[in-house]
Amino acid sequence: MSIRFLTAGESHGKALVCILEGLPANLELSSEYINGELERRQRGYGRGGRMKIEKDRVEFLAGLRFGKTIGSPIAMAIYNRDWENWQEKMAYEGEAPPGVVPFTRPRPGHADLSGGIKYNQRDLRNILERASARETAARVAVGAVCKRFLEEFGIKIGSYVVSIGRLSPPIEEKDLLKRHQLAESSIVRFPDPSKDEEFIKLIDEAKERGESLGGIFEVFAVGVPPGLGSHIQWDKRIDGRIGQAMLSIQAIKGVEIGLGFESARRFGSEVHDEIGWSEEEGYFRYSNNLGGTEGGITNGMPILVRCAMKPIPTLTKPLRSVDIQTKEEVKAGKERSDVVAVPAASVVAEAMLAIVLADALLEKLGGDFMEELKERFRLYMEYVRGF
Repeated sequence: MSIRFLTAGESHGKALVCILEGLPANLELSSEYINGELERRQRGYGRGGRMKIEKDRVEFLAGLRFGKTIGSPIAMAIYNRDWENWQEKMAYEGEAPPGVVPFTRPRPGHADLSGGIKYNQRDLRNILERASARETAARVAVGAVCKRFLEEFGIKIGSYVVSIGRLSPPIEEKDLLKRHQLAESSIVRFPDPSKDEEFIKLIDEAKERGESLGGIFEVFAVGVPPGLGSHIQWDKRIDGRIGQAMLSIQAIKGVEIGLGFESARRFGSEVHDEIGWSEEEGYFRYSNNLGGTEGGITNGMPILVRCAMKPIPTLTKPLRSVDIQTKEEVKAGKERSDVVAVPAASVVAEAMLAIVLADALLEKLGGDFMEELKERFRLYMEYVRGF
């Protein structure tokens, strides 16, 4: 891989930290740009009380000087405001204070029990703190850096919500970038803000019933050149890399590219994107049913990915569980949580798609500084147009 990144930190720990390695030198970058992406992640109707506490801001710790990358690993921190209320319960050293009660009632659908068994943790807070979707704030910071990199090559990434629960109004706008723009002014990131009240009603009803909701969103990239990824090995295929990235996001249980499962119900002539050529455009496709990939390689059409997010596992009317200490049937434990986080997940998916595409572009071009990469990109695109 050209890009490597790691995140660390617990939901109620002092901070989330991340290290991103592999980006070239001389990329202009600012904390304001990253903070804008972090703020987008915190929006959305149906979010929990945590979003009222946190106001995520990134602090650079390494890898930049005077607003430009220097080729070394970029280190960033996002400090948790709620740490002030959890310092004793989440202390890094010493003995647990007497008032700390172990979390022993695992929630169905969460990592609590399976993680406790895997790591031999009898206080399941040691699992749930890291398994929490709070971790995605660090991914959004990394993804924001990659987005900024891709912008230098005319690649733009966006997303929008398709449905929440069973509510799935038709989307009239066809242009992907316009869908994204419309979604930015919607309280649930649906590309028709006039439908917001319908979603609000559904979310409020779920909250009153002690329920949570999942949904479906789409994430896309436009301006992606052909030739990223490869057919030669399973782990080089761009659609496989995208799929793994999306499924790594907490609560994502299904991923489709292009028509996805619908393509299995159609004839081949209704699925495969016919090829055309013109002096102005070079090669083009008459449709984009395959979502911008063929044979594990980008084909120059927009990348279009659809993700299904399950409902959040924490319910205010908890499901049945078993206390891991007594082995008695109990109601599952409760943590402060959202009713729905599909809008936030779509922003996280943008970050993950940016990471995958930045990695694939660097793999294609090589190079250690921006000027070198831009020249190689220019020459490659000349080659593509003349093929």
